[in-house]
Amino acid sequence: MAQKEGGTEQGCVKTGENLGAKSTMAGAPTAGGGVVVEVREKKGPLRAAIPTMPFPVAVICLFLNTFIPGLGTFISAFTVLCGARSDLISERGLCCVFWLNVAAALIQILTAVIMVGWIMSIFWGMDMVILASYRDQGLPQDV
Repeated sequence: MAQKEGGTEQGCVKTGENLGAKSTMAGAPTAGGGVVVEVREKKGPLRAAIPTMPFPVAVICLFLNTFIPGLGTFISAFTVLCGARSDLISERGLCCVFWLNVAAALIQILTAVIMVGWIMSIFWGMDMVILASYRDQGLPQDV
């Protein structure tokens, strides 16, 4: 396992004749000598607390976050209490995930004045929609 210095990304090094080959085992001898590096994002606590909601609810939260920064994130905090799943619930518990989402909403609202919160709010809403689309397609949620 290779890990980036800041601790934000982790990667596995795989070797394979075809650089896109996923089936080749790490360390296997190859004719071409190519190296494939997979990078997985290590989510921080706020990012991991984003709930996986039904797609229509995620789109509504994105719409609200676009026009009123933090409102969609604040509503998404309550979806955690209504059964929406999150990567962090098993580690930290339901209440902690709820409060992390409320904290993210407050950060977005308070920093919206200098545009940072508004941009963060839009990206947060986009992440909600991406997670919801993975949920509806049955794909793993490693975004």
